[in-house]
Amino acid sequence: MVERIEDLNLPNAVIARLIKEALPDGSNVSKEARAAIAKAASVFAIFITSSSTALAHKQNHRTITAKDILQTLNELDFESFVPSLTQDLEVYRKMVKDKKESKANNKKDASTGDATASSSSAVVVADSEEAA
Repeated sequence: MVERIEDLNLPNAVIARLIKEALPDGSNVSKEARAAIAKAASVFAIFITSSSTALAHKQNHRTITAKDILQTLNELDFESFVPSLTQDLEVYRKMVKDKKESKANNKKDASTGDATASSSSAVVVADSEEAA
């Protein structure tokens, strides 16, 4: 599964960015404190994942869903996280949906453009045949 326990840690750059965004300007956090926060965040993520996996197995599911995560947070007395996570999840789903629709529209526009180009070429060929 994992060769080293350190492989489970979150990337330091991500942790540093999150800390910087959470604190007021001019605040400093020591290297050791950043390491402790990274370790705590990793342990929390593993704990929630493990608990959600157990919940999913109880419900005979093979895949952990967002619903499982939210239910696990409620059961583990982290219900204060649920409203903001639910809101973030809705924003994420909307972003994915918009991206999908944009990609589909771009593909549709490209295929419409190809059809227009093909019909334009046919008109040009027909015009040149008439001129000859």
